[in-house]
Amino acid sequence: MLDKHIVPLLKAPLKRVAVSLHRRGVKPDTVTVVGFVLGVACVPAVALGYPLIGLACLLLNRLADGVDGELARLSSPSDAGGFLDITLDFIFYALFPLGFALADPEQNALAAAVLIASFVGTGASFLAFATLADKHSVVSPDFEYKSLYYLNGLAEGTETIVCFALMCLFASYFAIFAWVFSILCLITTANRVIFGYRTLR
Repeated sequence: MLDKHIVPLLKAPLKRVAVSLHRRGVKPDTVTVVGFVLGVACVPAVALGYPLIGLACLLLNRLADGVDGELARLSSPSDAGGFLDITLDFIFYALFPLGFALADPEQNALAAAVLIASFVGTGASFLAFATLADKHSVVSPDFEYKSLYYLNGLAEGTETIVCFALMCLFASYFAIFAWVFSILCLITTANRVIFGYRTLR
């Protein structure tokens, strides 16, 4: 819901970082993989009781996710890079709640499981429509620069990162955040399924 408003504001500073890395010969896929490793580090950090370290890893992961695309566009974006980027993003999203489930299984495990399940819905509807949109040459007007069709909804990247950040800042309220965001994800999935079906018909 917020991505089409927030992403354009971030493009200029992200591009400056990307230009600096490009001059040093850093490859986009390298940034993607390093960002993923930093994202995965959120899980043990939170599980061991250091949610603020988890937050730092989260922010670095998101920085890398923004920079790798800008870096790729400075040379020649590839399908392989786009595939790697979106795949590792979705794996990171699914892994993130595990840290809280491990930190306090009794309080957080069920909420984390439901949140991960809701991510299956948003991810599946997103990727399935993107595949068929490409087949029919359907282009997203707000995200034409993306390597695949960016299907919007209530729970997009911006909302997800804000929610993850709040979970790190207020770890004792993880379950509440997880339940609320799961509902947003379910609404997003339903909207995407309906929109996608009607569009492809």
